[in-house]
Amino acid sequence: MVKLCVFDLDGTVLDTVESIAYYGNYALEKNGIEPIPVNEYKFLAGNGIINLIKNMLNFRGCMSDENFQKVFQDYDTAYNANTSYKTKMFDGMQEALDGIKALGVKISIVSNKPHFATCGVVNSLFGEGYFDCVYGQREGIPIKPDPTAVNQILADMGAAKEECLYIGDTGTDMKTGKNAQLYTIGVLWGFRGKEELLENGADMTIEKPSELLEHVRSCNK
Repeated sequence: MVKLCVFDLDGTVLDTVESIAYYGNYALEKNGIEPIPVNEYKFLAGNGIINLIKNMLNFRGCMSDENFQKVFQDYDTAYNANTSYKTKMFDGMQEALDGIKALGVKISIVSNKPHFATCGVVNSLFGEGYFDCVYGQREGIPIKPDPTAVNQILADMGAAKEECLYIGDTGTDMKTGKNAQLYTIGVLWGFRGKEELLENGADMTIEKPSELLEHVRSCNK
């Protein structure tokens, strides 16, 4: 029986690539650096803001401590001022989440996005309290694929590992789920492809959110 679903945020629950690209290119151009095509951000993002900025600068071949500090500050300030800009739910996600909640299953989010920004965008699009627990990257807690934050949610929700699903869209997410010893589902509507998900431990992959609801429902019959 499934009692808890733990979701990644970017590329899994929310379509954020245009938002990340908008703020990333804003910060680059402000510092005289050529912007990056939007689709490339699917491969640059996913491992926290520090790695995002480093990946952006390495993509443009201009990584330096000075550029990092400037671009990081400009991105962070602009993004935190409006975390939901150009962000939307994936088609069918609201219905799937509502259906999972109706089954009595708890839902939570663990993201490598800073905690302030994670809570801001989730509350803006879903409303405060819609998810049972939301954790972004917090000081003293290592980022995914370290399972610390996921294990903390399991403890907070009082759920056993065999009662939980981990759902994400990248290899990092699949490693996170496996590191936490959870059944791990890779979604194909996000930032990465099926091959990466399977190579990194996905127990199954799904093509649309309704398939997740069907899976949870079948587990709980």
